[in-house]
Amino acid sequence: MARDVVCLVVDDEPHIRRAVRNTLSREFDRVLEAATGEEALDLAAASRPALVVLDLGLPDRPGLAVCREIRTWSSAPIIVLSVRHSESEKVALLDAGADDYVTKPFSPAELQARVKAQLRRARLSETPGGEGPIEVRGLTIDLASRIVRRGDREIHLTPTEWELLRALVRHAGRTLTHTQLFDAAWPRSCGDPQQYLRVYVAHLRRKIEADPVRPQLIITEPGVGYRFAAVD
Repeated sequence: MARDVVCLVVDDEPHIRRAVRNTLSREFDRVLEAATGEEALDLAAASRPALVVLDLGLPDRPGLAVCREIRTWSSAPIIVLSVRHSESEKVALLDAGADDYVTKPFSPAELQARVKAQLRRARLSETPGGEGPIEVRGLTIDLASRIVRRGDREIHLTPTEWELLRALVRHAGRTLTHTQLFDAAWPRSCGDPQQYLRVYVAHLRRKIEADPVRPQLIITEPGVGYRFAAVD
């Protein structure tokens, strides 16, 4: 028997929970609601949701702590929904294991699109041989064979560019912080992650973007990091 696909919405404001539930009801078999961090952890442990929408301003404990605790035992995507929007908070949440960040007041269409992108990414990561060829915006990327093509033209990447592209593509649709990307491409190195990445992302964009001036594959999240376009 197939398991229900469950979404858990954690917010202390009933009208926000209702708006999120109405927005996402077609994407899930069930949408569960929690008003506190304690209730959220209990429901998450019991229902094993496929995705969590999490508010930061909970009455009993910080949303950041709830995110960290869920992440210790679950790989389900976590989308943070909050009125807070400072770059330092976004970085802290993403480093704690959150997958995306949507600021209140939110657009239902944007939230739905972000949720769909995270569900696609989660399904791809669960697929055996998940590093097989993918196609996105006219580009073919085969991480297993280390081949990138646009049409019939093969694109040469340096080893560092490969590691950077691999990290971005494996987490397509998710914002990765400067530190996360720096650690993926330059393990055990020291330096300024933003400066290194600014240079190498520019090189990578010149090679893989149809228009490097208006990138559609590697998206900049100002002050936070970069996100690779969601892959169907």
